[in-house]
Amino acid sequence: MEETYRDRTSLVKGAKDIAKEVKRQAVKKVNKAVDKAQDGYTQRSYNRFQDEEDDDDYYVQGGNYGVEANDDEGSSEATEGHDEDDEIYEGEYQGIPNMGQGKDGMVALGQPMRDEYKDRHELETERKADEEELAQQYELIIQECGHGRFQWALFFVLGMALMADGVEVFVVGFVLPSAETDMCIPNSGSGWLGDIVYLGMMVGAFFWGGLADKVGRRQSLLICMSVNGFFAFLSSFVQGYGFFLFCRLFSGFGIGGAVPTVFSYFSEVLAREKRGEHLSWLCMFWMIGGIYASAMAWAIIPHYGWSFSMGSAYQFHSWRVFVIVCALPCVSSVVALTFMPESPRFLLEVGKHDEAWMILKQIHDTNMRARGQPEKVFTVNRIKTPKQIDELIEIESDTGTWYRRCFVRIRTELYGIWLTFMRCFNYPVKDNTIKLTAVWFTLSFGYYGLSVWFPDVIKHLQSDEYASRVKYFRNEEVSNFVFNFTLENQIHSNGEYINDRFIMMKFKSVTFEDSLFKNCVFDDITSLNTYFRNCTFVNTTFYNTDLEQYKFVDSEFINCTFFHIRTGCQISFDDDYSAYWIYFVNFLGTLAVLPGNIVSALLMDRIGRLTMLGGSMVLSGISCFFLWFGTSESMMIGMLCLYNGLTISAWNSLDVITVELYPTDRRATGFGFLNALCKAAAVLGNLIFGSLVGITKAIPILLASTVLVCGGLVGLRLPDTRTQVLM
Repeated sequence: MEETYRDRTSLVKGAKDIAKEVKRQAVKKVNKAVDKAQDGYTQRSYNRFQDEEDDDDYYVQGGNYGVEANDDEGSSEATEGHDEDDEIYEGEYQGIPNMGQGKDGMVALGQPMRDEYKDRHELETERKADEEELAQQYELIIQECGHGRFQWALFFVLGMALMADGVEVFVVGFVLPSAETDMCIPNSGSGWLGDIVYLGMMVGAFFWGGLADKVGRRQSLLICMSVNGFFAFLSSFVQGYGFFLFCRLFSGFGIGGAVPTVFSYFSEVLAREKRGEHLSWLCMFWMIGGIYASAMAWAIIPHYGWSFSMGSAYQFHSWRVFVIVCALPCVSSVVALTFMPESPRFLLEVGKHDEAWMILKQIHDTNMRARGQPEKVFTVNRIKTPKQIDELIEIESDTGTWYRRCFVRIRTELYGIWLTFMRCFNYPVKDNTIKLTAVWFTLSFGYYGLSVWFPDVIKHLQSDEYASRVKYFRNEEVSNFVFNFTLENQIHSNGEYINDRFIMMKFKSVTFEDSLFKNCVFDDITSLNTYFRNCTFVNTTFYNTDLEQYKFVDSEFINCTFFHIRTGCQISFDDDYSAYWIYFVNFLGTLAVLPGNIVSALLMDRIGRLTMLGGSMVLSGISCFFLWFGTSESMMIGMLCLYNGLTISAWNSLDVITVELYPTDRRATGFGFLNALCKAAAVLGNLIFGSLVGITKAIPILLASTVLVCGGLVGLRLPDTRTQVLM
C-alpha cells in the first residue's frame, strides 16, 4: 500500500511538473508570436514565417493564425496532419477553439482565475492587450485577402450613400427660392429651411455614429439611409410649410449618419498601404453628389411646365420633381447595401468570431476569383477576439408591456452611446479628440461660411446691376389701351390709367406708386415682386389673377370686384435667368474640387496626411486675401473655384486622419461627434458671414483666413497615422 501511495504521489508530482513546463512553453510561444506580428506586420506577405521552426508557429490564446500555404506542396501547415478520413481540408474553418480542450491536466490541477473574480481594471487591461494583438493580426489578414473586386464593389455602394449626403446639402439651396414662392413663405421664415436641415444632420451624425459602434456599420447605415429616403420622398408631396420643414428635418437627421458610418465601414476592409488613397477616392462621391444636384436643378426646376395642380389647394411644381430625383442616390444605396456584409473588424470587436471569419473568407475568395486564382486557399484558422466585458444594465421590474420594453431598450441604447462618446475623452485619445475638435470646427466655419458668402455676394452684385437698369415712368396718362405684353423692372409713379385693359400679362419686379386705375380690367395676370403702393382703384374688375391683398400696400378700392383670384404663390416665368445662374455657379464651384480630389488621392500616402491637412488649410487661408479683387461676377466665381479646390484636400486628409486615430469601438462615435460639430460650425458661419453681405469685405476675409490658418497649425500637431495599423 505504501509503495502504491508513493507511486501515485510521484505520478501526481510528475504531472504537475509537466503541466508547469507546458504552460511555460505556451507563454513563450505567445510572446514570440506577438513579437513577430508587431515587427513584421508592415510586410505584405507571410513568407518570413514559413522558414521558422514548428514551435514558432503563430499561436495565441483563444486561436492561432495559419501561415500562408506552400504553393509547391498544395497544403498549409496550419491544417496539415489530417488524412482523408478526417474530412478536414486545407484552410477549412474549424470553429472557435474550446478553451478546455487539450488542457485536461491544467484543468485538473488548477484553472486560471475566472473573469467574474477579476476587477474591471484587470479585465480592461486584458481587453486592451487583446485589441492590440488583434490589430496586428487583422492587418495581416486583410493583406492576405488582397485588394480587389470586393473592395471596389463596396466602394461604389458606400459612394452612393456619400453622394446622397452631398445631394442633401445642395437640395435646400436649390429648392429654397421656388419653395418660398410656392408656399408663400415670408422672408422671416425662409431661413428656417436651411437651418432645420443642418440641425437634423447635426443630431443625426451624433446618433447614427454612436449606433454604428453598438449595432454595426451596415445596419446603422441601412436604417439612416432608409429614414432619409422616406422623408425626402414624402417632402416632395406635402403642401404646408410646417410639414415640409418637419420632413426635411428628419431627412437631414437620416443623412447625418452617412459620413461617419461610411468612412468607418470602408476603412475597416482596407490594408494600411491602401487606406489613405482609397478613402480619398471615396470622397469624390460627395463632389459627384453636388454635380448631380446642380445638373438636375438646372434641367428640371426652371421647366415650370412639369407641374400640375388640383384646384388652388394642391400644387405640384417642377421643384418637387427635383426633390424626388435627388432621392434616387439614397434609394440606390439602400438597395445595394442589402447585398453587402457587415464590417468584419466590428464583428471581431464585439466577439462574433465565426461571422467575421466567414466574411473575411468571402472577401478573400471574391478577390482571388477576380484575379484568376480560385485555387488559392484562405489560410486563417483562428482570429484573436478581444475579451468581452459585460455591462451592468438596470432594468425596471415593470417591463411586461411592449412599450415599456421598447422604452427600456431605447434608453439603454442611448445611454450606451453616451458612454461610448465619453470614452472619446479618455486617455489615450483625449488629446487627439481635442485637437480634432479644433480642426473640424475651424475648417467647417471657414469653408461653409465663405461658401454661403460667395453666392450671396454674387447675387448682391446681380441685384445691384439689375436695380441700376430699372426704368422710371412718371406722370403718365394712358386711356383706352390694351396691355398684353410683359412689364419688367419698372417703376410707375403718379400715373392715371382710364378704361385700360390688362390682359394675359406678366408683371416682374414692377411697382405702381400713387397711381389711379379707373374703369380698368385685369384679366389673367401673373406677377412676381409686383406691388401697388398708395394706389386708387375705381370700378375696376380683377379676374383670374394672382394679385392678392398683400400686393396692395395702402391702396383704396371703390366699387371693385374680384373673381377667381389665384391663391398661393405662382411660379410662372420660363426665362428665369437668375435661377440658371445660381445652378451654374454651384456647378462650377463643385466641379472645381475635382483637381484637388485627384491630387489628394495620389499624394495622401506619399507626403502624409498631416502635411496635406496643414498645407491645404494654410493655403486656403492665404487665398482668402484674393477676395479683395473680386469686383465682378466672373472674378468672384474664379475666387470661389480656387477656394473650393484648395480646401478639398484638407477635407479628405481630415476624414482619413479621423478614422485612423480612433479605435474600432469608438471610431464611428468619434467621427459622428466631429461631424455634428461640423454642422454646428456651418450654421454659425452661415449666420455670421451672411449678415456681412453687402456691408464689408474686410471682416469675412480676415475672419476666414485667421480660423483656417490657426486650424491648419493645430492639425500639424496631430500624430502621423500613415504607418499605423487600424487600432
